[in-house]
Amino acid sequence: MKRGAWIGILLMVGLMPSAHAADPAPRAVPLVVPAPQTMPDGPLGEAVRQGLSIVNATKAALPDNVGNALNCASCHLNGGTVANAAPFVGLWGVFPEYFARSGRVETLADRINDCFARSMNGQPIAVDGDPMRAILAYIAWLSTGVPTGAGVEGRGFAAIAAPARAPDAGRGAQLYAQRCASCHGQDGAGLKAADGSYVMPPLWGPQSFSDGAGMARASVAAAFVRTKMPLGRGGSLDEQDAWDLAAFMTGAPRPAFAGGAKDYPKGGRPAR
Repeated sequence: MKRGAWIGILLMVGLMPSAHAADPAPRAVPLVVPAPQTMPDGPLGEAVRQGLSIVNATKAALPDNVGNALNCASCHLNGGTVANAAPFVGLWGVFPEYFARSGRVETLADRINDCFARSMNGQPIAVDGDPMRAILAYIAWLSTGVPTGAGVEGRGFAAIAAPARAPDAGRGAQLYAQRCASCHGQDGAGLKAADGSYVMPPLWGPQSFSDGAGMARASVAAAFVRTKMPLGRGGSLDEQDAWDLAAFMTGAPRPAFAGGAKDYPKGGRPAR
């Protein structure tokens, strides 16, 4: 074969995509919650519905695994379907994922159990048990149509700018009394229904999340407060208000997480 023909072939090969080349990371896609009527029939549909029930009433469904008064939906609002409130939509296709707090690659089941241990101050659920399978089935259904590896817009919590001045817990206490206490109680212990269940979750004290939870970080709490609180009036507080409220709430007494000293074993611990 002539030299020129070889050069042409090599150029063509060079322009062809390699089967081993890294594909670009998929861009975030809009958060779309599947319609309830699209839940499957049969045993899979039963598992999806059980998962939704567990997410919304975790304490009632798994009392031996929840050590406080919280449910998954206390932070993952409306069953994990709300943007910037740690939605479950799309999570099925982004795990396994490296997590700096543990310093390892985690599965979706790992992350779920992390919430049971930290946010609900309880005990992990069996990875091969029916409750875990149900929660995973629910998340998989919520993720219908989201490409594998793609995040959704509004995943996690919204970013919040650093405070213009140092957060003021004293001012936060005043804001709490004015804007939050009517739902969460003057003492932060939440509000109970007549049957003893919680209508509004405790924000501190023995029935709230532990100091190892993500929400115990002021930056996470401030972002959540800024965009989602007061409930139904998210965005009505400015960023400094949110930081001051977060300083007050995260500084209040709460259960201690025993494994916190081992967090971020490879570095990367957030400043706030």
